[in-house]
Amino acid sequence: MNSTYSLSTGNIGMLISMPHNGQQIPKDIADTMTPNARSLADTDWYMDKLYDFASAMGIYTLSPRYSRYVIDLNRNPNGEVLYAGADNTELCPTTAFDLSPLYLKNQQPTQQEVSTRVEHYWQPYHQALIDTLAKLKQQYDRVVLLDAHSILSRVPRFFEGKLPDFNFGTADGSSCDKSLADSIQHIDFSPYTSVFNGRFKGGYITRAYGDPENNIHAIQLELSQHTYMDEPSDHYNEKKAEQVKAQLKKFVECLAEFSKQ
Repeated sequence: MNSTYSLSTGNIGMLISMPHNGQQIPKDIADTMTPNARSLADTDWYMDKLYDFASAMGIYTLSPRYSRYVIDLNRNPNGEVLYAGADNTELCPTTAFDLSPLYLKNQQPTQQEVSTRVEHYWQPYHQALIDTLAKLKQQYDRVVLLDAHSILSRVPRFFEGKLPDFNFGTADGSSCDKSLADSIQHIDFSPYTSVFNGRFKGGYITRAYGDPENNIHAIQLELSQHTYMDEPSDHYNEKKAEQVKAQLKKFVECLAEFSKQ
């Protein structure tokens, strides 16, 4: 175990990763940041609450303690962009989604600082991912990895208009078996909208760890925050959340059943 993340164990071959759920910033980094950065506006809020049913289903869960503003765990450590030709945030972001600066003047992280953060925060999380997936593969043969995210329904920097509610990404079909994707597409998510491999096709984690030929099946869900929050605030709306959790649970049950086949 490592102080930079939290891993909860289960008893089936499924793991939920929540790489943007962390809300801490070490003091030495926070001291270089703007007040806006310290508000953590771009957090994938309340992932742990939305998926709190997973434990009873025997699903492993992994989440970081530190914010994506410290380092983005869903990015390639070599800095390779996720979406060529589109606006992408960096491994260590310097601007928020609204393009406001995250660092005080002349305080952006140096390349050495970025390397230090990779070592201290990125590597432990990914080692936990690697080790847990290997353990599950050995025990259960078939493994499912869900990379769980959420985002504001309107972020002009990344997409036009309003985002669909459920945004599934399978790296254009390469990160999981087609039969699993087909099963998800047959779920009735109404009254919510859904799309496969739209604006969000799956980040680094989905692309790096999805290996269907080796029976490791990865899928990303980017959930629109208006389904469970009072946008644009960070307020959790209990009534909204209970409604969307019913559909989330159907989705997760589908993944869990696939892992047991």
